[in-house]
Amino acid sequence: MARATRASRATARCCGALLAAALLASCGTDASAGDEDGGRLPAAPAGVTAVAGSATSVHVMWNRVTENGSRVEAYEVYRGPTKVKEVPASEHMVDVTRLKPGTAYTFRVRARSTDGRLGPESAEVRATTPAAAAADTRPPSRPEGLEARAVGSRAAKLTWKASTDDRKVVSYDIYQGSTKIHGVGGDLTEAVVTGLRPGARYSFTVRARDAADNLSPAGDPVRVTTAGAGEDDGRGTAPGDFRAAAVKAEGAWHLEISWEPPGVDGMVTEYQIHLGGRPATTLVWGGKAPGGRSVHRFFVGGGTGETYRVRIRAKLPDGTWGGFSPERTVTTGR
Repeated sequence: MARATRASRATARCCGALLAAALLASCGTDASAGDEDGGRLPAAPAGVTAVAGSATSVHVMWNRVTENGSRVEAYEVYRGPTKVKEVPASEHMVDVTRLKPGTAYTFRVRARSTDGRLGPESAEVRATTPAAAAADTRPPSRPEGLEARAVGSRAAKLTWKASTDDRKVVSYDIYQGSTKIHGVGGDLTEAVVTGLRPGARYSFTVRARDAADNLSPAGDPVRVTTAGAGEDDGRGTAPGDFRAAAVKAEGAWHLEISWEPPGVDGMVTEYQIHLGGRPATTLVWGGKAPGGRSVHRFFVGGGTGETYRVRIRAKLPDGTWGGFSPERTVTTGR
C-alpha cells in the first residue's frame, strides 16, 4: 500500500478536448458495456499489482470495481491461464502461494457478477519470486517502533522500523487484530490501510517474512481511532501539491493542472476534477497510471478575464473517493 515518490513526470492524456461542464468517463474501453443479452458485465479491475512475499508466494492487489449496473460477487485471480484464487467482493487483495522459488509469474484478475458472469480480464502484471535460501530456519527480527495515525475517517497510516534477517527481509505482513489484511515489500516500512469505518477503533501489528517463509514475532500492537463521519477534510488521502494555471493554445483558453498521487497503498487510476464545486471531468487510466507527477490540460473557452475554481480528488483502491485537494482559483489572461 505504501508508495515511493518518484521524480519522473508523466502527462495524463484523455481522448480529446473536454468541455469543462461535461462529466466525462475518460480514455479507454467501457468494460462494463452490455453483453449480447443486453446486461452489463463487471468492469476489468484496474490498478493490479503483484509483489513477491517469499520464495513461494506473491501478494496480488487490485482496485475494487465500482458497480455500474452489475453487482460484483467475487474476484477471480489467474496465474497465467489458470485460476488459482477466488475472494469475495469485499476484498481486493490475496496471497498466491505454493509457487516455485526464483520463477517469474504473470497474474490477472476478473470480477464476477452475482448472476455468475465474468467481466473482462485486468491488465497483466508480473512478479518474480526470490531464490530459495538453503536450510534457512532463522526468522527475521520483529518489527519495532510501530506507529499509526488516522488519515481521515476511512484510512490509517502505519510506520515501523526495518527488521533484520541473516539473509534478507522479503516482505512485511500487516494484521488487523489477528487477520492478515495486507503485505508490502521488504524495502518498505510504511503502509496506508484504507477501507476503514468512520469513528472506529482498530489494532494493527506487523510481522516480517524472509524468502524461506520464516515469520518474525509480531511487533507491539498499535491502536488508532479513525475520525468520525464528516469530522475530517480528507486531506490525508488527497492528491498532493496541486497546481493550476490558465494556458492559451490555438486561440482558446485551457486550464492546466498538475498533482502528485495521494500517499495510499495500491495504484490510483481514476481522478475527478471539480470546477466551481461541481464535477467537470473524470480521468481514467485504462493501463498503468503515472507513478509520479501528472499533468492534465482541458478546454474552458475563448473568453479572457474568466475566473475558475478548480480542485481534484482520487478514487482510492478500496473503491471510495479520497479527500479533495485545496481549491485553486485561476483567471484567464493573468
